[in-house]
Amino acid sequence: MTDILMLSLVFPPDSVSTAQIMGQLVVDLEKYGHRLTVITTVPHYNPSLENEKDQPMQSKWWKILYRSDFHGITVYHTYMPRKGQNILLRLLSWAFFHFISIIVGLTVVPRPNIIIAPSPPLTIGLCAWLLGVLHRVPFIYNVQEIYPDIAIRLGAVRNRWIIAFLYRLEKFVYSKSSKVTVIASRMREQLLEKGVSNDKVCIIPNFVDVSDLVPLPKDNDFSRQYKLQDKFIVSYAGNMGPAQGLENIIDAAKILRDEEGIRFLIMGDGILRESLRRRIEMYGINNVVFLSYQPFSLMGKAYAASDLCLVPQAVETGFEAVPSKVYRIMACARPVLAITDQHSDLARLVYEASCGKVVAPGSSEALADMIMSAFQNQSEWKKMGSAGREHVVQNYSRETVTNQYHVLIENLISGSGNKVICQN
Repeated sequence: MTDILMLSLVFPPDSVSTAQIMGQLVVDLEKYGHRLTVITTVPHYNPSLENEKDQPMQSKWWKILYRSDFHGITVYHTYMPRKGQNILLRLLSWAFFHFISIIVGLTVVPRPNIIIAPSPPLTIGLCAWLLGVLHRVPFIYNVQEIYPDIAIRLGAVRNRWIIAFLYRLEKFVYSKSSKVTVIASRMREQLLEKGVSNDKVCIIPNFVDVSDLVPLPKDNDFSRQYKLQDKFIVSYAGNMGPAQGLENIIDAAKILRDEEGIRFLIMGDGILRESLRRRIEMYGINNVVFLSYQPFSLMGKAYAASDLCLVPQAVETGFEAVPSKVYRIMACARPVLAITDQHSDLARLVYEASCGKVVAPGSSEALADMIMSAFQNQSEWKKMGSAGREHVVQNYSRETVTNQYHVLIENLISGSGNKVICQN
């Protein structure tokens, strides 16, 4: 039995997509015969009262550390304030998480044979390295988004000294990890360009539970509640932050305000939520249904209510990440309209799966034109949705992808460390 320690900033009962992916991954690794322990934070990104009721947290070290049980897996949660706009507070919170994680990793959890650390933040790789050194075990650094590139491109980090430090830290983490897993091929190319060795970087994509998210009828409880069943619904569900470029969607809704058959459905939370709501009010448009974050248990019905699902990426972020929501949309057999660079990993996925179309970010007119085309050619787009379901079942199912992690872990433990070569 392999003892695996996962360090993850987010994990159930937090319901953000990365938390759900990591939760499903550890459950499946446990089924393969490994023994898992998780060190994470208290829910702070998309807290779900429903999830917290099913996975209650008990105080272990006053309000500093909590413990919960996730499908028989022990999870330790450090204190973390709700995600907000204060960058300094977020950095201090991350530092606190890392500090407590190291203490817990040395004194509370069973000695691991291997450590898995999904990013962001970039600094979690440093924490994994230190625990790996002290326990004399390898660690796998899982890159969900390439940092610090995204933060720099979005203007969140501008100081040249801090940028230089972050790039040195990134290089250090890559060099010390036993394997670096990325979720798409373009991301792998970028890491190779950064000097990471070819045999160290593995492509293991994100996944979706295709038995959990399945095609459902458009006319359902959710669509009737918000009077969506008789309209052509263009939806977005997820984080409302600078990496999504959501202003473009609202501007497209303004252009299409007189199209009676089209409605926009925008669901989620994030630091830009209030500014987006004010933008809708400023335009005086009534073709947008603007909802707060919806629990995962409703997402199948929410996507079923949709005729076209938007997956946006700001101009600056198209080559550093692949939004995991695209796999969920495909699993629900709904067509994808990706707002991204034509050469991004997201665009490549849409083209390969024939599950939708791609429009460049930054032009609300082009986006509105594409939405209007989908509205006028609904039968064609429905076929794209079906193609997406078929493609995700074949290539991105939960069982297929989590087995790749299992094989990688087995090879690292039984092989000779960095000599294990990834099959990409």
